[in-house]
Amino acid sequence: MQYHSLKQPSKQVVLLYLSLFVCLPLSISICNFAEDGAATRGMFVFGSSLVDNGNNNFFESRAKADYLPYGIDFPNGPSGRFTNGKNVVDLLGDQLKLPSFIPPSKDPSTKGSKIVHGVNHASGSSGILDDTGSVAGNVINLSQQIRDFEEETLPELEAELGCKSSESLPSYLFVVGVGGNDYMFNYFARRSYLQFGLEAFTRRLIASLAQKLQKLYSLGGRKFVVMSINPLGYSPVLHRPNFIGSPQALSQAAQMYNVQLKIQLDALKRSMPDFNFALVNTYNIMTNIIQNPASTGFEDTSNPCCKVTSQIQGGNGVLCDRGGKTSSNRTRNVFFDGLHPTEALNFQIASKAYASTLEFDVYPINVRQLAQL
Repeated sequence: MQYHSLKQPSKQVVLLYLSLFVCLPLSISICNFAEDGAATRGMFVFGSSLVDNGNNNFFESRAKADYLPYGIDFPNGPSGRFTNGKNVVDLLGDQLKLPSFIPPSKDPSTKGSKIVHGVNHASGSSGILDDTGSVAGNVINLSQQIRDFEEETLPELEAELGCKSSESLPSYLFVVGVGGNDYMFNYFARRSYLQFGLEAFTRRLIASLAQKLQKLYSLGGRKFVVMSINPLGYSPVLHRPNFIGSPQALSQAAQMYNVQLKIQLDALKRSMPDFNFALVNTYNIMTNIIQNPASTGFEDTSNPCCKVTSQIQGGNGVLCDRGGKTSSNRTRNVFFDGLHPTEALNFQIASKAYASTLEFDVYPINVRQLAQL
């Protein structure tokens, strides 16, 4: 009987096996871990103009901020952000040490490697309810934002990362900033109050938002940064001739919504495993600054920083006049236009959202703690 010695594997084959062994853990880790120095892999953003990074630039809409003086303090000028510089999403990204701004979903260049740190689906003038944005003619409502995320962003993200979204999404933050427009431009401006009482309308909003958060959870989201409604009664648009409602009525609406939002988020956490959230109380943060401006270096708490034409004079009372002048020291103003905060105020909100240990500012944990879960 003849015995044949086993053929030794070639050096090339050995190297191939070693490379596969070494690379396998790396391919798994890319799904679950942020880059060095970053607190999270990135953010997916949904909501209205307070968190919109420029989606409305890419279709016809009356809710646009792609012209000066918007972006006057932003690195590349007007970008579609409804403020003079960075919005709260940008500033949270800075705190989280993300390597770049979160790109708007409707920008044709938002694809491939550009989406690995998140995508911004927010649209100025949108609301929780599908019909809220009709006052602006054409916006992306929250329901459509989530459909776009599911149908467009997720498949591309899976292809880019090489893993299922259920593996990667728990490493991202889901930022949701929406609700104020539903009161200002739906309940009051469209006189929905003739059909619903304030409590009934608020319950409808909260129930609708809860369904949308549950949908994002079912797609893989686990860490949610949810913004309360701002103190709408202080908005400059309300202190000029308008058709939106009284400061007192809008303050009552915002307070009612924010109380119910907290209750709903607590209920979702009890009912959905691994659902975690940071509720950023922009109402409290802004109200405290408006009532005690000197403590944070603000001076003007009631006027828009830019020139805004009222509704009576033919404007919309909210947006800056195209090419209009602004205050010379914009760090002293709370509001940039008739509704939206300046970068200086956005910085205060983002800083407290990220690091405050007071439930007055952010509940039940802050964004830094949420990102580290």
